[in-house]
Amino acid sequence: MSRPDARTLIETVLDRGSWKSWDAPPADPAPPGSSYADELAAARVKSGYDEALITGEGLLGGRRVAMVACEFSFMAGSIGVAAAERFVTAVERATRERLPLLAAPASGGTRMQEGALAFVQMVKITAAIQAHRAVGLPYLVYLRHPTTGGVFASWGSLGHVTLAEPGALIGFLGPRVFESLHGYPFPEGVQVSENLHRKGLLDAVVPAEDVRDSAVRALSVLAADRSGIVAGRPPEEDLRPVEAWEAITRSRRDDRPGVRTLLKLAATDVTPLSGTVEGVNDPGLLLALARFGTAPAVVLGQDRRLQRTGSPLGPAGLRVARRGMRLAAELGLPLVTVIDTAGADLSKAAEEEGLAAEIARCLAELLMLDAPTVCLLLGEGAGGAALALLPADRVLCAQHAWLSPLPPEGASAILYRSVDFAPEIAQAQRIRATDLRHDGIVDRVIPELPDAAYEPHQFCERVGRALEYEIARLLEVSPADRFAARQARYRALGTP
Repeated sequence: MSRPDARTLIETVLDRGSWKSWDAPPADPAPPGSSYADELAAARVKSGYDEALITGEGLLGGRRVAMVACEFSFMAGSIGVAAAERFVTAVERATRERLPLLAAPASGGTRMQEGALAFVQMVKITAAIQAHRAVGLPYLVYLRHPTTGGVFASWGSLGHVTLAEPGALIGFLGPRVFESLHGYPFPEGVQVSENLHRKGLLDAVVPAEDVRDSAVRALSVLAADRSGIVAGRPPEEDLRPVEAWEAITRSRRDDRPGVRTLLKLAATDVTPLSGTVEGVNDPGLLLALARFGTAPAVVLGQDRRLQRTGSPLGPAGLRVARRGMRLAAELGLPLVTVIDTAGADLSKAAEEEGLAAEIARCLAELLMLDAPTVCLLLGEGAGGAALALLPADRVLCAQHAWLSPLPPEGASAILYRSVDFAPEIAQAQRIRATDLRHDGIVDRVIPELPDAAYEPHQFCERVGRALEYEIARLLEVSPADRFAARQARYRALGTP
């Protein structure tokens, strides 16, 4: 497989002719006449690069960005003191000038010729990245073949969004070194980008020629200007009551639009994210970046179909949700949570992995989140899995959506030792959209004319407009006032 060098990758990703180098000649770390000085001189001649990475700025879809790219042909892309100083200087400049940062490592890690001092440069690099992130600036990473050692264990693993080259070797300890140390080979298929994506460590595997489109799409949300979003006219509402059991029956239809259909029909610039980037994934919880009209958002959505077919929402899904919450808070992005679940995973594994604690942590983080939040009750809303994504600044509810401590059949079994009374229980528990609206749990009911399953395009567009309106209204409020209103709202639940 042909893999681009650093300059070719930059030309592929950035707008044509926009690249401007920030690099000064590096300080030479090798004593004159040493074997290391000879290695450096040979690497410069052979590779055409003066160090293992290059830095600078350019335009990406017309947006000014900073970029850092490793060159593996220069001493295996290893990072010594001079390369680290170049990297940190570039990140600090990007932070001062408030530029999104793109990094494209391809490295064996620390430069062994420079020993411990080179090794601890990863601390300095990490500090620079964290300072960039701390002021709300996006950091995107594209892991190339190979990325191992200290580079993967520092700036290669700190992206808000992390992409990887197909078939790339990515891991902490390279397989050749592992075999030399242990006398047997590292298992095949582990340190490969596709496997790490499946495990929730990477967001996507994309070839170099597609990185540009992926980065443009992600930055259209991550770096979106939130100042010019206009709410427009209030969305329509329909407060005509629906029988509780009818709503439950309609919410369970297989052809009812779910969160993936909503994003397909009502959102743009959608970038799916995968897992926690900490080795945890759950297909039943969708995490994505998206725009509803002009409003950017981090979206957390329960995928009812995947939950039904073998991926019930468990602790892993809620950990993925918490990644989305942290992403929204760090970048000041609106957060949209989408509830559509028949209930959490009820299993030995879910209990041992901390299901109840993850529900509690989601509730706590949502209540304290420093970002505008909108919850959408899209369909089924059963139990703690639904409650975990509920506490938001504004809560919207589809006309046939509902919220209940348990599925009505479960409540009937508890009260009457039979599921036969589920319709009566549903009516008595006030779980319908109009009941939730009356009780202050829901702020707006989105019409279904007459059923979302009959008009998926129109319904999803209606939902998208409502989300854009609510996000725009929340962005008009100061963070302090928004937070105070959220606390007051939930403190007042159930009081006269």
